[in-house]
Parts: sequence; structure tokens; C-alpha cells
Amino acid sequence: MTVTVAAGESREAISSEELEVWRMLQRAQVRITRVLETDLLVEHDLALASYDVLTQLSESPDRRLRMNDLADRVLLSRSGLTRLVDRLQRDGLVAREACDSDARGLFAVLTDDGAVRLAEATPTYLRGIRTQFLDILDAGELRQCAAMLNKLFPAPAEEELPA
Repeated sequence: MTVTVAAGESREAISSEELEVWRMLQRAQVRITRVLETDLLVEHDLALASYDVLTQLSESPDRRLRMNDLADRVLLSRSGLTRLVDRLQRDGLVAREACDSDARGLFAVLTDDGAVRLAEATPTYLRGIRTQFLDILDAGELRQCAAMLNKLFPAPAEEELPA
């Protein structure tokens, strides 16, 4: 069976097999994300998006990022990130600081409490990745997966995963 999908003015045919692969990819991502989210919420009262923000800040120089850059890294809209950082700030995990070079710019900064919360939650996060993804695939399959994902989202040369 072939499914025809309108794409602008042209029409592209997608086979049932191709569409099923796409749907499996979506289901896998959603299933794994739900497990990670649930584990982090139950064990640490920390949403997955919050964990991601704390991680990005912890990996940045001086544990800080401009809000626009942080939004890009965690794949949230600017307004979505603002609401999330508001909650993290209320919880004492993140602070906001003005940008000296741009009066309109703001930095999100990981606090010491945020670093502690992140350190506590990281083993849970890593365990979820291991049990939901890494332990299911063998080394060759992981290399194939990395190669396929690098085709979809090429990384800068110095950051590419080994094929």
C-alpha cells in the first residue's frame, strides 16, 4: 500500500513500510521520554525539561547561558523557556542575571542548589537511558544508530559520533 501525502504543490508517495518506520521512531522517542520523565518526577520531583535545562547550564562556562541560547539547546520556544526558568528560579535551582553587554539580554545561571539537584537526579536519568535504550541495542546497532542519526542531524566535525 502507498500513502500519498500532499507536500506543498507536489505530491510525494510514502510506502506503508516507510510510514511505519517513521511512526516507530516517534513511538520509541515518546515511550523513552515518558519513562525518563516519570522516573525523574517520582524520584526527584524534577520534570525532564527541567533536568535538560539544569544539564545545559552545568555544561556551560560559568554554569550560565543566555536565555535565547538555552531555548535553542533545550528545544523550547522563548516563552516556554521563560515559564520553565520562572519555576526553576522559584525553586532556587536557577537564577537570572543581566547581561553586561546587552541591557535586554538575560542569562540563566545554575545555582549551587540546582547543581546538587542535578547531581542527585543524574543517576536516575542515566539508568533510564541504559535500560530503555542502550541495553536493548548491541554495540554494532548503536554504531548504526549513530551513523543514521548523524545523517539526519550532522554535527560539527569535532563533535561527530564515531561510525
